[in-house]
Amino acid sequence: MSLVLDSSATLAWYFEDERTDAITAVLRQVGEAGAVVPALWRLEVANGLQMAVRKGRIDAAYRDGSLRELRALAIAVDPETDARAWEDTLPLAHRFDLTVYDAAYLELARRVRLPLASLDVKLRSAASAVGIVLLGLDL
Repeated sequence: MSLVLDSSATLAWYFEDERTDAITAVLRQVGEAGAVVPALWRLEVANGLQMAVRKGRIDAAYRDGSLRELRALAIAVDPETDARAWEDTLPLAHRFDLTVYDAAYLELARRVRLPLASLDVKLRSAASAVGIVLLGLDL
């Protein structure tokens, strides 16, 4: 696995107005070397795509095709996300004023010592503060 992938970076692949060269590079890296995600990632991605259907941004066929593409990638779901929620993730959420959901990505990246691909500003700031390499933005 080459990186920790969050839902904001994942969803940006599927919306032309959010896709950048940096996000495309992350997708390429995931395609070549895989990624690891916390257990909530699938729910967040599914919710983001479903909200886009609801808002008329995409249709259900595009949503379903996007999920098929994601299933084909070597994306490993971390089996420890739930067990670490209260003792490791919650303190990070508190320390950096993050949602617990976002802190799960931070906890995972810190634990497995991999770069984090995210577009979330607060999450990126927290990751930077704890020395995690960041991917996903054009600099």
